[in-house]
Amino acid sequence: MSVVKAEAGKTKIGWIGTGVMGRSMCGHLIKAGYHATIYTRSKDKAADLIALGAKWVDSPKAVAQETDVIFAIVGFPKDVREVFLGDHGILAGSKPGNILVDMTTSEPSLAVEIYNAAKAKGVHSLDAPVSGGDIGAKNAALSIMVGGDAEAEQAVRPLFDCMGKTIVHQGAAGSGQHTKMVNQILIASGMIAVCEAMLYAFKSGLDAKTVLQSVSVGAAGSWSLQNLGPRIIDRNFEPGFFVEHFIKDMGIALAEAERMNLCLPGLALAKQLYEAVRAQGYGRKGTHALMLAMEHMCNVKR
Repeated sequence: MSVVKAEAGKTKIGWIGTGVMGRSMCGHLIKAGYHATIYTRSKDKAADLIALGAKWVDSPKAVAQETDVIFAIVGFPKDVREVFLGDHGILAGSKPGNILVDMTTSEPSLAVEIYNAAKAKGVHSLDAPVSGGDIGAKNAALSIMVGGDAEAEQAVRPLFDCMGKTIVHQGAAGSGQHTKMVNQILIASGMIAVCEAMLYAFKSGLDAKTVLQSVSVGAAGSWSLQNLGPRIIDRNFEPGFFVEHFIKDMGIALAEAERMNLCLPGLALAKQLYEAVRAQGYGRKGTHALMLAMEHMCNVKR
């Protein structure tokens, strides 16, 4: 299948999903000179992008019919399936030569299914989940993990460069999603450590802000500690990434681990703790809201 490299002013992009991260990511592409056609379930959610010059249409199929490279970043695998493979989905409106890019964190097997269905129609497909949260999306500093054909990845590299700083082609279809599972496994146990450490600092009477100055730059430092630690201190638990989406990711990773006969007890513990966060009503808060569940467990009043 032939593939044309993306070029500002010529390549028409489609975008589906304008949530916490998608809105910023699409905005970067529009500002870089790419004409965008977008779909959201509610047109109001696209207002910011429409103000930048995007065109809103009423289905993913209509997006594909008008564009060359179509991106989606939605919530759950069922949403990915509907958006890409549904009767009014992206593939239904695609033509040979189109490139489909799923930036949702989803199931590796579904990425392969979409790739095969697209290939049968002469369409390219990439799975390209991201890491970096709302901060990385706003700053065009995301890590983008790409699975699919190298030729297609190179064709959309100029677009990825508008959204991220670390773009790595991981291999065949599904490889991007598997890499994102590695990322989420690392974050899961790391967030337990961040919250336990901050809880200890508070309970021992330390000034959490000065503690953070010391520990965030040494061997204990991490992205979560540096970026989410201050939010915990400020009691700002608004989402950079939703708890309920993180639970979904951990569930995918555990299912894949079971399929590969792997035992991942740290990940299993993290998922159970996050289930407690959701049960307490914080499913739509950020992943650092784990602190609220741990404070509840320890009867710590803040």
